[in-house]
Amino acid sequence: MLVFLRQSKADDYVFIGLTNKDISNTKGSVKDFGVLGLGYSPGKACVASTFRLDKKARQEQLFKVAIHELGHTQGLPHCKQMHCFMRDAEGKNPTNEEKEFCKDCKKQLQKKGWKL
Repeated sequence: MLVFLRQSKADDYVFIGLTNKDISNTKGSVKDFGVLGLGYSPGKACVASTFRLDKKARQEQLFKVAIHELGHTQGLPHCKQMHCFMRDAEGKNPTNEEKEFCKDCKKQLQKKGWKL
């Protein structure tokens, strides 16, 4: 899905794929490491999945995963701030603790034209 979205010829757009299927990535020696989402960093495509989200908070958590992956498309790396949307999930689902972009991540996005 991620490769397909990246193939679009529309240069002025970022594409996000949404799925309820489990997605994974290779992380170190683990070839099938389950993740909440994936995004090219920087790039123009990302994917977010509801598969590992809490059923009771799925909408809010999906928003946070999507905004995190869109942040990667803008070149943002993972952030050490526990409340930041760009926090590394580290194999868990920390979205309930994430509240906003930290000041440093927000500053980088504002430089790219984001209105936050």
